[in-house]
Amino acid sequence: MSLPKPAFQNSAAPLLLLGAVGITAFLFPDPSVAQTESMMAATDFPPEQIEFFESKIRPALVKHCYKCHSAESDKVKGGLLLDSRAASLRGGDSGPAIVPGSPAESLFFTAITYDDSSLEMPPKYKLDDEVIANFEQWIQMGAPDPRTEKKSETKPIEHYTSTIDVEKGREFWAYQKPKAAELPPVSDAAWPSRDLDHFILAGLDAKGLTPAPAADPSTLVRRLFFDLIGLPPSPKQVADFLAGWETDAEATLSVTVDKLLDSPQFGERWGRHWLDVARYAESSGKEANGLFPHAWRYRDYVIDSFNSGKPYDEFIQEQIAGDLLPYSGDSERAEHLVATGFLAIGTKSLNEQSSRQFRFDTVDEQIDTATRAVLATTAACARCHDHKFDPIPMSDYYAMAGIFLSSDTWFGTAETGQGRHSTDLVALPIVDSESAAPPLSMGQIIDLQFQLEKSREDLRDEFTKAGEARRAGNADEAQRIILGSLRTRAQIGLMEAQLKRYDDDGQPLALAMAVTDSAEPFDSQLLIRGEEDNATSERVARGFIQVIKTGDEEPISADQSGRLQLAQWMTSPENPLTARVMTNRVWHWLFGQGIVPTVDNFGSTGQTPTHPELLDQLAIQFVNSGWSVKSLIREIVLSSAYRQSSEFDENKFQKDPDNHLVWRMSPRRIDAESLRDAVLAVSGELDLDRPIASAVAKVGDGFIGRAIRDEASLSAEIPNRSVYLPIVRDLVPESLSLFDFADPSLMTGERETTTVPSQALYLMNSEFILDNARSMATRLTEELNLRGPELAKTAFYLAYARPPTAEEGRKTAAYIERFLATAKASEIPESEARFLALTTFCQSLLSSAEFRYLN
Repeated sequence: MSLPKPAFQNSAAPLLLLGAVGITAFLFPDPSVAQTESMMAATDFPPEQIEFFESKIRPALVKHCYKCHSAESDKVKGGLLLDSRAASLRGGDSGPAIVPGSPAESLFFTAITYDDSSLEMPPKYKLDDEVIANFEQWIQMGAPDPRTEKKSETKPIEHYTSTIDVEKGREFWAYQKPKAAELPPVSDAAWPSRDLDHFILAGLDAKGLTPAPAADPSTLVRRLFFDLIGLPPSPKQVADFLAGWETDAEATLSVTVDKLLDSPQFGERWGRHWLDVARYAESSGKEANGLFPHAWRYRDYVIDSFNSGKPYDEFIQEQIAGDLLPYSGDSERAEHLVATGFLAIGTKSLNEQSSRQFRFDTVDEQIDTATRAVLATTAACARCHDHKFDPIPMSDYYAMAGIFLSSDTWFGTAETGQGRHSTDLVALPIVDSESAAPPLSMGQIIDLQFQLEKSREDLRDEFTKAGEARRAGNADEAQRIILGSLRTRAQIGLMEAQLKRYDDDGQPLALAMAVTDSAEPFDSQLLIRGEEDNATSERVARGFIQVIKTGDEEPISADQSGRLQLAQWMTSPENPLTARVMTNRVWHWLFGQGIVPTVDNFGSTGQTPTHPELLDQLAIQFVNSGWSVKSLIREIVLSSAYRQSSEFDENKFQKDPDNHLVWRMSPRRIDAESLRDAVLAVSGELDLDRPIASAVAKVGDGFIGRAIRDEASLSAEIPNRSVYLPIVRDLVPESLSLFDFADPSLMTGERETTTVPSQALYLMNSEFILDNARSMATRLTEELNLRGPELAKTAFYLAYARPPTAEEGRKTAAYIERFLATAKASEIPESEARFLALTTFCQSLLSSAEFRYLN
């Protein structure tokens, strides 16, 4: 493996690279590779793997394979059945179809990849790349599959009947209303700072454990800044905090927390958390990756909502049914419409041939995101059959599907040869003061209209010529003309999309991705096995998940989609899940794991709460505070549990290795955005202003191509906060993707944390890190005019919010002296050598484990 080319292209390059490597003393071990047993029984597979099968694999098998390879096929082709795990492993006339753990040895995978011209399935078309990738991942994980063998005499289902006992299902803890509990007795009455501490300490007492000592104030202030605003404290902010701590620790802590919660940077930090959950992105993803140049409005809406302290119930209502809510003026109306972009920004299969299938897939994605984001409930697993694990009958899924089928999703995208599905956007009742598109002169409008009409005439001529060639028996020529016309059709689509972005005077319109009610709402048919062409005759009345009972469900009238009632049901104080789920998310974002560790799944395949009474207590308090997220955060960060140090204890670790009982604050790596923003902050290069719109908005309508790749590459270098970087699906900036940024195609409540060699290489060799190391060195020497020990002390405060130890001070001075001696031998001027030495020192701080981790 070759290393990236060093960034410094001068005589000091070897010295600089050697210095950065020499002073950076931390390791990046190779991650362990989990091995999967190839022949596990279906019941032995982890729930998350079964969920992957149910959401990604079963629907694809039903749609593309069951017609010819199921017990219900008129004729089973090739002797191959794919409707059970046993049959798939057994295979057909050619041998085993699936070899768990080995896609390369699986004939099924060979067939769907079209690698063998004599074995191609489906025979009439190749599956989308995303579907093939899902199958590859599924086989690699051991082909988890709960299906049992079917008999060939099975008859197609004509009517649906569920066997789920919904009433009994309500006995499960998550579907019962939170209950207030008395504060439990504890061994140390002086330790709790807030009510929640009683529950933590009682749990520790029960296991014979004690809390870790409190974190020192330097560690605590750094933790608070990163957790609440995603940025490091400045040396002055650290000094002010330490001075206040000496006189009145509690008051200083309280005032600091309030200032951080009121900071505009709070919404940028916590809004990004929600954007993970909302699978925010600025393109459709999948094969025809169409751009969403107006998605940024939803991003800014989320940030502003967290900054303004918008009550969480209102926040959810606006995203589900903002277009149906009352409003006081045009500005609020626009805000509500933009909020519904939550339902519009998901992935889209723009090249799906069937419009009906496209509609159902869009609705499925909306149901999956909305129920998991708000309710931590995997309702989408009931699309093809009753939920395998939770008391959610298939009819509940289609009751909700009727709500979203009765809503129009406006996501834009240009009508070109790459995408078969496009929609208009919603015009906002405001003047667009933040448009990335420049105004057009009347001459430009006329010229664009002229070019559009000419292209339309060219397209008509091409069709005429193709018809003439076909009638003359020259099929090849007709085909050549038709293929050539695709470029013309794409140009027409892009010009039409551009004109739609302007009013008659050439001023850019304020447009947004949004959802509105359809003109004629209707109830959905129930689709057997999720097949859009295999519907039952009866329809399912629009409604909600029955097992989640609030007691105040509003009826859905015939002229409404039901989204407003859905939003009200979701945010009812009587809903047992909504407050619990958000409370758990906040706890997870502050402690690194939730009270319910499976933050997106409160069902029977998820994990149970480690502290159920605490979860209920916080959820009740959350609702009683007016659904205030800021109040909930404040309550948690002022607790003694949050203030613990990360001090390790072998005895405690043996009793609770995953720290479920919160006997210390688990060390956490800061996320990708905080890492990038922290580098910019300590170097002095961070621009805290919000940029106008986004890089994708500047490119405009279209599909993934050179223009957006160039713009995204340039925008990745902007000094603004990372939340404003362009998030194009399959084109996430390297500074984010390398450090476990959330996959924008998936609803993500918990990010992975990996340690891989590419991260170390990036920190050592990327232009971004090297440029900011130079800027940090310049800031220390020129802006702050520091020398000697004071320089090293300030550098440590910038990077770590603490002074160097005596040993670190000696080593820093010795390193710089050695560097200067080596440079002198190489006849490098002393001033240049001193700056290079300081630059590599700064880079070592930015690349260190302590910089990337919170204790």
